[in-house]
Amino acid sequence: MSEHFELLDIYKAVISLVAGLILGLEREMKDKSAGLKTITIICLGSTLFSILSYKLAGTGDPTRIASYIVSGIGFLGAGVIFKEGFSVYGLTTAGIIWIAAAIGMSIGFGEIFIAFTFLISALIVIYVAKLFTQNFVSYHHNKILKFQIPVENVDQKKSIVSDIKKISKVAFEIALEKHGEFLFITLDLHINNKQIEELESYLIQNKNIASFSY
Repeated sequence: MSEHFELLDIYKAVISLVAGLILGLEREMKDKSAGLKTITIICLGSTLFSILSYKLAGTGDPTRIASYIVSGIGFLGAGVIFKEGFSVYGLTTAGIIWIAAAIGMSIGFGEIFIAFTFLISALIVIYVAKLFTQNFVSYHHNKILKFQIPVENVDQKKSIVSDIKKISKVAFEIALEKHGEFLFITLDLHINNKQIEELESYLIQNKNIASFSY
């Protein structure tokens, strides 16, 4: 009986290795901080902890040791998330680390079918979601637009703001300042990729706008 279980553990290790390689390959191809080796090791480690937890628990709770994987993997996930300005990067990689650990635990406890069901589901989300958003959902951005016009052209301000609102659909004037001979207008925009190109063209071609930034 012990030989059967030792052979089963080898099967679990091989299956975990394959699952980790499949998940890690996508991150490696995109040159992310947690790539093929990291994701595979996380999957294998979670499987091993789950096997040990199950074997050493005896008549106790077999999930006691494995439960610490959930909290421990959070530290690894947090390590790949970083913030730059108003943008946050690494959330998808952190999520893949999290589900790699969950899949590894499922394999360790012998739930192979569940593990591969969720592995396939994760791959569908990773590869199909981007195609779906590109074709059916416009990417929207919040932009803070700042532009300046000469004080002598103040009568053009209302017209310019109105034109920008027509382009972006959602625009709020949040600040108006005067420095020397120029008025500085700040707008909060909710705009998609196509509208950004149209807005840039308008700002460049408008002779009343001395300069702009966003």
